[in-house]
Amino acid sequence: MTATPPLSRDELERYARHIVMREVGGPGQAKLKAARVLVVGAGGLGAPLLLYLAAAGVGTIGIVDDDAVALSNLQRQVIFGTDDIGASKAERAAQAITRLNPHVKVEVHNERLNAGNALPLIESYDIVADGSDNFETRYLVSDTCYVAKKPLVTAALGVFDASLTTIRAHERRTDGVPNPTYRCLFPEPPPAGTIPTCSEAGILGALPGILGSMMALEVIREIVGFGEGLVGRLLMIDARSMRFETLDYAWDKDNPLSGSAASSRLRG
Repeated sequence: MTATPPLSRDELERYARHIVMREVGGPGQAKLKAARVLVVGAGGLGAPLLLYLAAAGVGTIGIVDDDAVALSNLQRQVIFGTDDIGASKAERAAQAITRLNPHVKVEVHNERLNAGNALPLIESYDIVADGSDNFETRYLVSDTCYVAKKPLVTAALGVFDASLTTIRAHERRTDGVPNPTYRCLFPEPPPAGTIPTCSEAGILGALPGILGSMMALEVIREIVGFGEGLVGRLLMIDARSMRFETLDYAWDKDNPLSGSAASSRLRG
């Protein structure tokens, strides 16, 4: 994170409820202002995530999305309105952020993340939040964050279920053991066609709002540094029974990114 000017009088009032918190305060708010966060996907998860990051005062937010707003999106993608139908999601999300908080700089990447642009994009930010809706992008983002040594907050949605975790695979625990990668948790994506898409199975509209807001909380925690984050822990939500459970997971020596075999290849 780069140095930024001190908070203005307007910002001090805008973020007053953060600044009076012992866990955030003026120093924490200054960290938020200095931070650069890349949000992958401006859909169901990205919509509340972007709004809460902007409201919290994250200084620079990048948005990666090449899609256009559709009428069927409005059931859950609350950053958009009916007048946005047909327009670029990234551009209209940027406009919504500016209306909410003019102190936030928005960088629009109206493109699909791919193997050619992922590394330069991710390298230019401090932290990545992945709200993409497909396994190809999810694995690309997690693998690239490991290579670029960037923390990643990643989430996934089902019809009534959801999950959230934070990946800092480029770092080690205090005992020297590497932090787990995304592939330690999910070694390979499921075979194509085995998991129905949102358009096929449907999704409860409020569920992305819950999870996207929790993603924002986890990003803010990672930037400011308070409490216990989700590194090595998978938070699972069952909206049918309103249950929240946390599963611990650890580094897998056989994972292809930071496992023993990968280290041997690097030494060779």
